Amino acid sequence: MQKVALITGAAGGLGQAMAGKLAAAGWQLIVTSRHDENLTKAYGHQHLQIVADCSSVAGAKHIMQIASANNLTPTALAHCVGNIRLGALHRMNEVDFNDCMSANLFSAFHTLAAFVSGLREAKSGGVAVFVSSAAARIGTPNHEAVAAAKAGLEGLVRGAAATYASQGIRINAVAPGIMDTPATNKILGSELARESAAKQYPIAGIGTADELAELMLWLMSDHAARVTGQIWSLDAGFSTLRPLVK
Repeated sequence: MQKVALITGAAGGLGQAMAGKLAAAGWQLIVTSRHDENLTKAYGHQHLQIVADCSSVAGAKHIMQIASANNLTPTALAHCVGNIRLGALHRMNEVDFNDCMSANLFSAFHTLAAFVSGLREAKSGGVAVFVSSAAARIGTPNHEAVAAAKAGLEGLVRGAAATYASQGIRINAVAPGIMDTPATNKILGSELARESAAKQYPIAGIGTADELAELMLWLMSDHAARVTGQIWSLDAGFSTLRPLVK
């Protein structure tokens, strides 16, 4: 039976890294983005490409409907949608806050609901992996909005994992520190900014999308068959270790 994986946010840095690893592991891919030109630029004419906004019920359902119309039922989900909205809460406007919640929490909720509904209709087990953040695990200045959204996502992962474990559906998340992707270009835009960010971590450095994708791939594999409801940190100790002050 052909293994089918759905990647949301597939045109981003992490989504593309995830697609490369899943394809190499023999998965047939469904890749989604809100913008068709981004999908075409990333993948040419490879894979089933679906343009949709999965932060809405209609958008998430549309993805599954197109997959079904192509006789595909994804049994793995790598949810790579998200954004970074930084700023103290007294300075953050309503539009940016709502956009942060929509991209990081609502998209996860609605996509998971549509994905699980497809599995239940197919009477199949499956696995989903989401992306949280170290900021959801430890107080970080100016991260109030993204921390709130990602903390909500972690609650969603644990609750849904409990609901669907008996049906053979595993749900986990990874929680990275800052990664070198297009989404962080504004934060890491200068060499000084990169050096400053790297020094914040007990194991100094900037993470990569490839590293995170490797962990997500493992969580989606049979090697992690008894892992569910977990949040796996990949943050160089940022959320749990006090670095040595030099």
